[in-house]
Amino acid sequence: MSESQIRSEIAEVEDQITKIEEEASKKEAAAENQVAAEYDVKIAEVETKLSAEETSLEEASSKAAEWTAKKKELQLNVKSLRAEYKLLNKEKSGALKMKLKEIKTEKKSKIAPLDKKIGAKRKELKVLQKAAAREE
Repeated sequence: MSESQIRSEIAEVEDQITKIEEEASKKEAAAENQVAAEYDVKIAEVETKLSAEETSLEEASSKAAEWTAKKKELQLNVKSLRAEYKLLNKEKSGALKMKLKEIKTEKKSKIAPLDKKIGAKRKELKVLQKAAAREE
C-alpha cells in the first residue's frame, strides 16, 4: 500500500470522525431542545403560579388579623409550588445530563475503533517511510 493510499485512508477515517462529532453535536442540541420543551413550559407555569402566590402571601400578611386562614393556605401552596419548582429544575438537569452522557458514550464507542484504525495505519505508514528511507 502506498503512502498516498494510506494518507487517503487516514483522511477518510478522520472524515468519519468529523461526521460522528457533527452528528453528536446535533443530537446534543436536539436533546437540549427536547428537555427544554419538556420542562420549560412546566417550570414557567409553576414559576408564574409561585410568583402570584408569593404576591398574595404578602397581601395576606399585611391583613393578618382577618386573613389568618387565607395566609396559612397560601403558605402551604407556596411551599408546595417551591418544592415542585425545585424538583422540576432538578429533573430537567438530570434528564439533560443523562441524555448528554448517552450521546457521549455513543460517540466514544463509534470513535474508539476508528482511532485504533488510524493508529494502525500511521504505524503502517511509518514502516513504509522507513523502508523507503533505507532504499534511498
